[in-house]
Amino acid sequence: MKFFIVHCNRFFQLLSLACMAACASSPAVVADKAPLSLQWEIVASPHSGTNQTLSTLTITNHTADTLPATGWTIYFNNIGAAEIAGADTAVAGINFINGDFFSLSPQQGWQPLAPGTTVQLGVLTRRLKNITDLPKGFYLVDGRYPEGVALPVDVKPFEQADSLEIELAAHIFAQNESIKDLPLVQLPPVIPTPVAATLTTGSFALGAATPIVADPAFEQEATYLRDELGQVLDRLPELANEGAGDHALVLRQREGMPAEGYALTVDTRGILIEATTRAGVFYGIQTLKNLLPPTAWGDKQSIIEIPGVSITDAPRFAHRAVMLDVARNFQTKEQVMKILDLLALYKVNVLHFHLNEDEAWRLEIPGLPELTEVGARRGHTLDDAQHLMPSYGSGPQVDNATGSGFYSRADYIELLQYATARHIRVIPEIETPGHARAAIKSMDARYARYLAQGDSAAARQYLLRDLDDQSEYRSVQDWNDNVINVALPSTYAFLEKVVDEVIAMYQEAGAPLETIHFGGDEVPNGVWERSPAARRLLASETSIPHINDLWYYFFNRVNKLVKARGLYLSGWEEIGMKKAMVNGRSQMVVEPRFANENFHTDVWANQGINVDLAYRLANAGYKVVLTNVTNFYFDLAYNESFYEPGQYWGGYVGVEKPFRFVPYDYYRSLEEDARGEQLTAAGRANIVGLQAPLWSEIITSPERMEYLLLPKLFGLAERAWAADPSWAAEPDGDKAKAQYAADWSVFLNVLGKRELPRLDHYGGGFQYRIPTAGVTRRDGKLAANVQFPGFTIRYTTDGTEPTAQSQVYTEPLPAAGTVAFRVFNAAGRGGRTVYWK
Repeated sequence: MKFFIVHCNRFFQLLSLACMAACASSPAVVADKAPLSLQWEIVASPHSGTNQTLSTLTITNHTADTLPATGWTIYFNNIGAAEIAGADTAVAGINFINGDFFSLSPQQGWQPLAPGTTVQLGVLTRRLKNITDLPKGFYLVDGRYPEGVALPVDVKPFEQADSLEIELAAHIFAQNESIKDLPLVQLPPVIPTPVAATLTTGSFALGAATPIVADPAFEQEATYLRDELGQVLDRLPELANEGAGDHALVLRQREGMPAEGYALTVDTRGILIEATTRAGVFYGIQTLKNLLPPTAWGDKQSIIEIPGVSITDAPRFAHRAVMLDVARNFQTKEQVMKILDLLALYKVNVLHFHLNEDEAWRLEIPGLPELTEVGARRGHTLDDAQHLMPSYGSGPQVDNATGSGFYSRADYIELLQYATARHIRVIPEIETPGHARAAIKSMDARYARYLAQGDSAAARQYLLRDLDDQSEYRSVQDWNDNVINVALPSTYAFLEKVVDEVIAMYQEAGAPLETIHFGGDEVPNGVWERSPAARRLLASETSIPHINDLWYYFFNRVNKLVKARGLYLSGWEEIGMKKAMVNGRSQMVVEPRFANENFHTDVWANQGINVDLAYRLANAGYKVVLTNVTNFYFDLAYNESFYEPGQYWGGYVGVEKPFRFVPYDYYRSLEEDARGEQLTAAGRANIVGLQAPLWSEIITSPERMEYLLLPKLFGLAERAWAADPSWAAEPDGDKAKAQYAADWSVFLNVLGKRELPRLDHYGGGFQYRIPTAGVTRRDGKLAANVQFPGFTIRYTTDGTEPTAQSQVYTEPLPAAGTVAFRVFNAAGRGGRTVYWK
């Protein structure tokens, strides 16, 4: 017997097409006339007992000219080391450039490659565990193509990975067996779960003739509600004056309710939403939208029946966040707006906007045009003078859709206004002092421009590196030039300029701004150690006894900068930590000096010695946003399948891990038995909320973004808004397990039968992940099941991929021939296919 995933071939075809599309962007060549084509075949992973993978790279010459022994280079992006294997090192060599950028060039043993012929090279890389690890973005540079031409890549199926799918399919089947198919009447009416909800008799017929009556404080929300209902009704409802009679939709202000709380009543006489604040009534509107049938956004109707219900509700946490990284790979303004609508629907109220990185700067700053002219563009270069080098497969062309791009000032103001209307606070992140290569190279370009004009003062005004610094370091992402020099006065001039321009945008947008996030993570060892500017600062400032204390110096100055502007400072966990020797090893420990400065720390590390780090920081006095990698890093792959896109360094995060998170005792959420420092009463008060980051190293399309975000988002929304479920505090293990299983079934039924069908149409439709079928062999037959009740399994027995017209699976099938299983949603879209052969 053998399981394998045929959808991988389709993925690899798409990978090749993406490379061809990059070729097509070059004015010198079209996709079907690329001079070379490449084939990548994994031979062994791991290779010969090492933690490496051996692959074969086949290069084929498609031109009428011989590829000579000199004068050409193939560039590509790869995570981790890459080298030519064995005797092939005499033929070609791979050189590391910086970050994830590599080159392949001929050596003395290269034989000129005649037209139509091929050469094969053995390549060693780090162990490839899934498709995320594959090298990407190959392109050729030579005399004909000095700016580079993208090369199509065909990735051959990996038979070893196919053979492992049997274990995963059986594991999925076992996980799904505990899920019960529940009738809709047994499901809670909305998600996230309200504080209290009671279904009542009767219903209300909502139609365009239903007037919307709002107290003056809620006029903006009334207009929003009218426009939202206009998407599901055949015409817009009217905004009526206060005093309209029964059969109205009323937004009423009521004092004394929680800040984001609301009460919603639906009966035969009408709909009433009460709240004290605008945010509260807005969330009441989102709950009303949740009560609409999932298909309501598919076709406009004249009347929609809303079931009778009485709901009282308020959130558990005031900070319910998704972090969106648009720096490593860009997303358009329109896509961000689509995501904002999604977040609002499920009551997520913070967008942490990661706007700069080593690989790009994405926000226009008036007066610093180089930040977007240089820092927002990627393409072929070896000096970063005009734009940055390719990363994450962005290729040689600077018009690459995700490698290049930025938000103009007007774009950003529009995004802020859009978010504010949906009661979403946008926290901008200015990543410092590490992860700042794009900013550094941009200010280098500015320096060169003004120096050429003879204005050395202007050239140095915003310079971010010490020109005489000989420090050597290598970041986690393999950059050796990505850390801002914190000893330079020009660094703080730059930050003041950026901060003031950002504040001005928020003021013009009428958007709230309480904090700016300054990153602070992953600054490598060795920075500033051989910087003359750093040595001068240490000599003049007795408060900085050691090079490591420059960390405190930097964030002390940044803290003063933001406090002077009425803001508080946010950052990753490292802003509340310092380097220290522990048991003879240098590691980061909690730094008490900033504990009373209202620093808000996004704490992601909760593995190994850092399992209790979030609680240690909270107990020490820092405000903590739980951003646990094991449960909330949405860029991590759903499972360990080789064909599942996503990172895996922090484990795997599917639909369940966010759902089972217990904020005040997250040790219960971990797969391994690990515990550490417990939260004190004061520490508990310092847990301000939850956050899920969506890092974008592999997110090169809106579809990939939505695939990784959904359906994981529902677990975050539930845990951030709703109270702890009973199983979270149940001391009896057997009882807790039974309670959890019951809640898990309810949650999956809500998603499969209501919320995911809603997202087939809402906001134009979302390309959420459809799960693979669980499959196992029992009594000589193949049994299959699915994670989401309400979804359909279809199958074929002739080796073809199932379509929306294929037979519906209802009972185990004979284990003979080739049987293929594929899960479909209500809209007829299918997931990845599982084959049994």
